[in-house]
Amino acid sequence: MTTIRDVAKRANVSVTTASYALNGVGTVSAATRRRVLQAAEELNYHPNAFARHLKHARTRTIGVFISRFSGSFYEEILEGIHEVILDTDYELIVCPDSRSERRILMYRQVDGAIVFDSKVSDEVILKLASQRFPIVVLDRPLQNDFLSSVLVDNPHGVREAFRHLYEQGMRKMAFVAGADSFDNSERMATFLSEADQHGLGVAVHQGNFSEMSGHSIAQAIIRSGDLPEAVFCANDQMAIGFLRAMCEHGLKAPDDIAVVGFDDIQLARHVQPSLSTVGASRIEWGATATRQLMDFLERDAAFQPQRIPTQLIVRRSSSRTTRAGTPFFDSMTA
Repeated sequence: MTTIRDVAKRANVSVTTASYALNGVGTVSAATRRRVLQAAEELNYHPNAFARHLKHARTRTIGVFISRFSGSFYEEILEGIHEVILDTDYELIVCPDSRSERRILMYRQVDGAIVFDSKVSDEVILKLASQRFPIVVLDRPLQNDFLSSVLVDNPHGVREAFRHLYEQGMRKMAFVAGADSFDNSERMATFLSEADQHGLGVAVHQGNFSEMSGHSIAQAIIRSGDLPEAVFCANDQMAIGFLRAMCEHGLKAPDDIAVVGFDDIQLARHVQPSLSTVGASRIEWGATATRQLMDFLERDAAFQPQRIPTQLIVRRSSSRTTRAGTPFFDSMTA
């Protein structure tokens, strides 16, 4: 088992200096501290700060490493996590700062972690996950005895969206991709696979999940004069940007181009026209991940990968059909 003496030897410093550097105290130069941290990482040394005083101490704390706080998307995930934690005697640390992530993960100052941040690499997660430090991830398919993934059921939702467009007679389709991520890759792969099974080709346009990128892509498509009948965007922000550009050019959805997004953010039901989208309960997403982690910590329950159900929510932006003479779309309270 690697000890602090091994770290000190690798970094060519004294044990005291290594301890100061790892704890962020004392008068250790920045260069020395970097050398010690590098040595600790190379040796896979992860001291438990609380275990220094009590070998089997538990912090009764869960760490949530998430890329950002703002926006209803992340707020609802955190709400689901918080709802489960409230029924326990555990505390919650939510950390969107990569420097703090490194420190907390390095010292294991929490009993377990929920990770939804691409800045935390697969390598780090796989290295850290253990019986004493279980991890649940929300943004990638990783799995072992001490690591589990709770993911949105992208394939089901995308298949529903494709079928919705196809059954209305739309054959010329485009896909607007987001930034590199598991969700983006799975959504695109599913949509392209569905199209291929129906003998259709799909034009793929690269965005970055931002409204601006959706707007820019729509402008380029409109300027080309080669309009698709339907566009599926990998998230709602890009879809909203796409709709805005259509409006600026006098085009209407779904008459000129039908548009569907993914995530069902709050703004999706308020834009004009209201945005068809694939939705999943983000509160349940956070709650499911937390229940898995708590079951592991308290009952040694084996991790089981899970998918959060998705469903297509049809609104005005994609529906050319009617029911009993009324446009088929969600009301504000749907």
